[in-house]
Amino acid sequence: MIRIFLADDHPMIQTALEALLGGTGRKIVGRATSGAEALDLIPRAKADVIILDVQMPGGSGIQVLRELRKRGDDRPVILLTAAIDDEALREALALNVNGIVLKSSDPSLLIECIDKVAAGGDWIDEPITDRLSQIGVADRMLSDRECEVIALVRDGLKNRDIAAQLQITEGTVKVYLHRIFDKLGVKSRTELAIKADQLVGGRSG
Repeated sequence: MIRIFLADDHPMIQTALEALLGGTGRKIVGRATSGAEALDLIPRAKADVIILDVQMPGGSGIQVLRELRKRGDDRPVILLTAAIDDEALREALALNVNGIVLKSSDPSLLIECIDKVAAGGDWIDEPITDRLSQIGVADRMLSDRECEVIALVRDGLKNRDIAAQLQITEGTVKVYLHRIFDKLGVKSRTELAIKADQLVGGRSG
């Protein structure tokens, strides 16, 4: 079962999602109606995936995502939105958002997104993907921490050594590597190491 925390201030959306997910092996285990409430409840929620409405009172979905990442919460986050501007889109990518779904999309796409991010992947609604090309962000941006992991892979460190150096768990290192592989389209540490000099050098330059 995929456990979901949902933050959305519209009761109709919450009810609709509850009905959509019922009996599908995906369950809403926590709810919030504002950004502040979400930040209060999410740390205690035993959720596998977090869904945030972009526009909420008491803190937007982007602000909640920013604070979660600042706290070190790396659980998959999906932004559910009627619309998102270019600046917010860029920040969401920089904060390593895992999914973005438009509220106007077919509901089945949200289920597809939930399954993909719960498995460690990324999923962005097609109209948003088209926007990324238009604003010059065709590729998913690498976070600073992901670049640190890439640099250590390039240096030949194993997962446990990377974890010790970055003071994170070995499981978290595996999550980062999975995301890096997905973003860069590589399938192994060897392929990643081949690209590492260009990637890390380009970011530091």
